[in-house]
Parts: sequence; C-alpha cells; structure tokens
Amino acid sequence: MSDNAAEPEPPDEPPESEPMDQAFTYNGGRVDPGESANIRYGISETYLGDPVRIPVTVINGEHPGPTVFLSAAAHGDELNGIEVVREVAHDWDHSVLHGTLVCLPVMNVPGFLAQERYLPIYDRDLNRSFPGREGSTSARRMAHRIFTNFIEPCDVGIDFHTSTRGRTNMLHVRANTERSDVARLAKAFSSNVIIAGEGPSGTLRREATEAGIPTITVEMGEAHRFQRRLIDRALTGVASVLAEFGLHRESSVHWPGWRTVIDDDDEKTWLRADAGGIVDMKRGRGALVEEGEVICTITNPFKEEDDIVTVEAPFTGLIVGVLENPVVYPGNPLCHLVGLAPDTLTALERERTPKSSRAELRGTN
Repeated sequence: MSDNAAEPEPPDEPPESEPMDQAFTYNGGRVDPGESANIRYGISETYLGDPVRIPVTVINGEHPGPTVFLSAAAHGDELNGIEVVREVAHDWDHSVLHGTLVCLPVMNVPGFLAQERYLPIYDRDLNRSFPGREGSTSARRMAHRIFTNFIEPCDVGIDFHTSTRGRTNMLHVRANTERSDVARLAKAFSSNVIIAGEGPSGTLRREATEAGIPTITVEMGEAHRFQRRLIDRALTGVASVLAEFGLHRESSVHWPGWRTVIDDDDEKTWLRADAGGIVDMKRGRGALVEEGEVICTITNPFKEEDDIVTVEAPFTGLIVGVLENPVVYPGNPLCHLVGLAPDTLTALERERTPKSSRAELRGTN
C-alpha cells in the first residue's frame, strides 16, 4: 500500500433514535408526560339515551416507567376501594412519578348510583364480564370499553373489592401466585394473607392477568362503608407496590411483619350454618381461633338450650371473612377460616402479644 494512500472515510453515523412516545392514549384522547387528566369516559347509554360515563384520572409522570391501574367499585356498593383510588390520584405527590397511574375509582357507575352490587340492567355482574365484547350484552360492552381503553395499556393492576352485604373481610390479597409476575405484585402489596387462585372467569384480575397484565384483587371490609383503618392499610400497600415497581423511587417496599400464602383448599374453608336462626358471633374479622374454639352459636327466638347450635373451629386458623348480618338460613356462610403454618402462627402470636407481656416472659422489667 502506498504511504500516501487516502484513509478510508468513516462510516456514516447511525441516525439518532427518536425518543419513545410515553403518552398514554385511549380512544378519544391522550395524556402526555408531565400531564394529568380527569376524564369522564362514556361506556354506555341510559334508557333515555343519555351517556353513562365513568370517572378516570390519568397521571403521566415526567419520567418513563411502568403503567399501573388502580380500579374500584366493579360492584357498585363496594366503597372502601373508591376512597383508596381517589386519595392516590388526588392527595398524593406524584411530582417525581416514574411512569403512569390510571385511576378508575368507580367502574360500575349504574350500580354505584343505585347503591347496588350488580348492574341494575338485568342484574348483571360487571366483574364476570371482562374482557368484554363489542356487540354483546350491555355488561360486556361496558367491560370491553373499560378494558380496551384503560386496562390493556397497563403493565400492572390492583382491583379493590369488599365483601358482599352482610359480611366483612379482613384486608387480604387474592392472586394467581403460580405466575411469578403476579406473585411479585401480591407480595409487594404487603398484606398478611394472600389467597392463591386464578379467580373466576370474567373477573378483571383473571382476564387482565391472562392478557399479560399481572393483576391482584384486594379484599377489604364490607359494603356500603368507608372504613378508615382499612383504607389507610390499603394505601400503605399501594405505596409499597409503587416502590417495588419503581414508580415512586423515594419510597420503600413495606414488610407486613408476617405473611401466609394460602394455596391449598385444605388450608381454607367456609363454615356454613347447619340450622336457621339468629347468630351470636363470638369472634370477629382477623381473629385467631384455636381448633375446637367456639366461633358462634345459632339460636331460635326463644333461646331454648336444647336448640342451641354451637359452631367450632375445625382447625387453628385466622378468620378472614365473617358474617355481619346475624340471621341465617341453613347453608348460609358464617365465616371464612384459613390455616396457618407453625412459623406464621408464632410470628402472629408474637405480633399480638403486648410489649409488657413480652418483657414478663423474658423475666425483665
């Protein structure tokens, strides 16, 4: 090669890639990074042809990150979750949010207005209608518009529920823990109890999970109530999830102190009434009961001793759900009991032992 041969020209620089579009889009609008929007989105029409609109708040952070949906009131009388979603959307500081929050505080607007569990249109269950289908029943059409616009664009979801009327639940998570992505989400919420299972067909958490959006259900309290302690506990769980998935990087993941994952039917049972009558519940939501301990009695209006039915715990466990309405027919549920592993039982007993009692057990002042 000649010493004065021309040097080869450098290759062309690759074109600069355009920044990813982090806008949240739905049919009819978009929310750009750094913006928030309160939307009333039409999902149906009334008998008079007026629009049925659901409230949606979208908060798109200035920094890229995952998109998380928070939903409540798929059953119109389940109110606790509404306040959780509203407080996250409107009371929290999201100035350094990495990602997007999609907040749906009231999905079942017709049921909410009537204060009924189901859609007051042929009594359909919105939470058995997902992912929905255009051209199908009214419930499935509503579900389809919610799902395609505000669920499918998300990466992770939390759906809030309460027990039905006449019963109450301690706060716990329901999740398909056989999927590692869902198990991560369920544990991040930091509840003491996780009940494993994929959930019934048509539920939001099952259908969203099967669509590739890990989703959990949070059960908390009873219908027709705002229960402040449960709401505050759920807000702690949401903050923990946002920390785990990097949306609020200044926060930390919360450890609940102890946790049990119930993934075997032998570890849980609904105790049901074997007689009709009036129930005297001896233990409440969240109580730890020993095997053989009396949970409740059922009596007739005369309280005749020969007719008293005593209901005992079949195993040592935790009362997750319990009857609030004190009247039953035979077969009505009384309480939902879950078993605990020995190490979990020890941790729970330690947590519930007053500090003074612990000191006495150690022989110290």
